[in-house]
Amino acid sequence: MSEEAIVIIGAGHAGVQAAVRLAELEWAGRIIVVEEQDGPTYERPPLSKEFLKPGASDEIAALRKESYFEDKRIERITGATVTGIDAGARSVTLSDGTSLGYFRLIIATGSQARALTVPGSELPGIHLLKTRDDAQALRRAMRFGAHVVIIGAGYIGLEVAAAAAKLGCTTTVLEFQDRVMSRVTSAPVSRHFEQLHQEQGTRFVFGAAVTEVRGNGKVQEVVTADGSAYAADVVVAGIGVLPRQALAEAAGIGVKDGILVDADSRTSDPNVYAIGDVTRLIIEDQGINRRLESIQSALAQAVNAANSIMGLTNTKHEVPWFWTVQHGVRLQTAGLRLPEDDIIVRGNPKDGRFSVLYLRDGRLAAIDTIAALSDFTVGKKLVASGAEIDPEIAADPANKLTTAVRELVDETR
Repeated sequence: MSEEAIVIIGAGHAGVQAAVRLAELEWAGRIIVVEEQDGPTYERPPLSKEFLKPGASDEIAALRKESYFEDKRIERITGATVTGIDAGARSVTLSDGTSLGYFRLIIATGSQARALTVPGSELPGIHLLKTRDDAQALRRAMRFGAHVVIIGAGYIGLEVAAAAAKLGCTTTVLEFQDRVMSRVTSAPVSRHFEQLHQEQGTRFVFGAAVTEVRGNGKVQEVVTADGSAYAADVVVAGIGVLPRQALAEAAGIGVKDGILVDADSRTSDPNVYAIGDVTRLIIEDQGINRRLESIQSALAQAVNAANSIMGLTNTKHEVPWFWTVQHGVRLQTAGLRLPEDDIIVRGNPKDGRFSVLYLRDGRLAAIDTIAALSDFTVGKKLVASGAEIDPEIAADPANKLTTAVRELVDETR
């Protein structure tokens, strides 16, 4: 039966979407999803958002109900780890010693939270946030009055900070850079969210390099390079993620800070696909070489992989987009900005509703919107089409964003 089986390693958003798409396309053989965690599949975004808030439900929404997998004849193997890939034999070995043959393999192993490596990193009370178990442990720890120190002011760090402040914790964020979310957005957006958090009692320390965690049997303080010490009952490390590429690398599949894939999500092995956070997308003729941590990108890659396996042509690719909610304020981003892009602020940040446009050679390369859904919807389409934008018209929120368009390069791109 190996020639008829599609084996998917991982049951996150990407892995489940690949299985769903194969079922929709009526793949005639077996669809087997191998997942190292027990229990149902689950949504990842709520783990750092709604799940940590005061009064939140213990339930985490399932990606798909178990009945769906049964109805679609999608086989799930849970609580099992894939320990090796034999590309020549087209088989994978599981942690219990069994092997599964495959016609095509889809690697959707995702990423893992980057751990602290400074002295004291082994102390109890230091948390990462990536899985359901991580979120449950953190929620138990963040009690009213606790001193919570968050290392890193990216999406995860700030979402946790918002929840900690709402729970009545004394909240401190230590960030090596000079502003929040510096990797993903520009200064106007960073300053807006920094002020939002400060108004809710969160303290920021910028230029802070963590050198040590101290404690007697459990974490008690975090020390930075300048010698400052910050009291801590709970420490959360939000310092990025690493692609879980070891399986592919051991099998001789091309990797470089992510499993290398093409526009169809195919790896250097034509029988193996990879999707989601574990991948690095390479499209040489478009100058694309990137690794994204984006659910929307992961879903698009999953569909592309399934389509390719079924012999369908992928002609349209999703514009990368991202979102976060902090203290009830939603930031949505479409496209990928570069530090050298021209910045156009559309509206007044003091009003709490504005957008930031990023122009590259006069064309819209990316857009951030804060509580401005209409701008996001239109902006995402304009990013996809490579629209040339009139900066003066775009800067005035009284004008519809479409009226700022000078030229559309490719409406099908």
